[in-house]
Amino acid sequence: MPGALEGLRVLDLTSNLSGPYCCMLLADHGADVLKLEQPGKGDAARQMPPFVAGESAPFMIWNRNKRSVAIDLKTDRARFLELVDSADFVVENFRPGVMDRLGLGWNAIHARNPRVIMGSISGFGQTGPYAARGGYDLISQAMSGLMSINGPEDGPPYRLPIAISDVAAGMFLAFGLLAALEARHRSGQGQYVETSLVEAATSFCVYEAAHYFATGTRPPRIGQQHRGSSPYQVFATADGFITIGASQQKFFVAFCAIVGLPGLVDDPRFASVAERVAHNRELVALLAEPLRTQPSARWLDALEAAGIPAGPVLGFDQVFTDPHMLARGMVAETTHPVTGAFRTLGVPVKLSATPGSVRRPAPRLGEHTDDVLG
Repeated sequence: MPGALEGLRVLDLTSNLSGPYCCMLLADHGADVLKLEQPGKGDAARQMPPFVAGESAPFMIWNRNKRSVAIDLKTDRARFLELVDSADFVVENFRPGVMDRLGLGWNAIHARNPRVIMGSISGFGQTGPYAARGGYDLISQAMSGLMSINGPEDGPPYRLPIAISDVAAGMFLAFGLLAALEARHRSGQGQYVETSLVEAATSFCVYEAAHYFATGTRPPRIGQQHRGSSPYQVFATADGFITIGASQQKFFVAFCAIVGLPGLVDDPRFASVAERVAHNRELVALLAEPLRTQPSARWLDALEAAGIPAGPVLGFDQVFTDPHMLARGMVAETTHPVTGAFRTLGVPVKLSATPGSVRRPAPRLGEHTDDVLG
């Protein structure tokens, strides 16, 4: 069954994670993504550990469904522009100004093919005082405010141990490209779309923005607490950890009964969501004591029976063998010519009539050069 983006061609000039993730999303839904890589070198992510039979496992995760073309933009400019003639999207994540210095910036691309949509991801955006700076996920987490709110209440700032701004920027750019595609249906013209790691990370800080805009003060670091819900966090049990989201009044009443503390419902400190948030520390201390006395399974069964949102804290060995994750197709498998069978993440967005899929493994460097350029 063809994907929703079947018939669209993407020239993927990106490396590392943010840009390749964006183009992976397009490829998963049927776009023909040509990964254009420097001959003999390729995407820097090809050198990222861990390796399977010498192939980078991270590279294989977010470069599936693509074809690799080895081409030097400095010496093969004419060939690249020939590819632009048949492209719908050109995506790059060089530092601002690099494409212009190569003579392949937005003005040159648009002049060559007015229907092409060009997308860029950078550390700080194409304009502004910091535009020329290099950017990584680490830096954007620090400068977006994310680090300032992450970690223990009285500890140093913490980096989220996932590349959240890289993945978010890739998602936002994919959204922007498809929005520009819809606009092209009306105008017949392409346009330039750009985002940045720091803007992507900042856009996730919705509660923190609300706090600052409403009060003019810095949002405090609150550890496991939620800024607008309580109880809503991780709790220790006799044999592990579970998460419980019982902030709605009906859930709170049922939760208190399950842990044997029905009297908390009548305590004026916990009478409403706002009161519970204000007195979260006292509430959690009271709830934590009985929860530690029984294993996770006992509490999760009772919480599920009462309809209260809850779940265990799983390691990735459990996540990728969980029956629900498997039923939802979040583990897929391809056959790579070097590694053989290789498991990868599944497609997270499900379309009923034109579903996305994992159709081919990540390409070897220049594997499809002759097919495409010939």
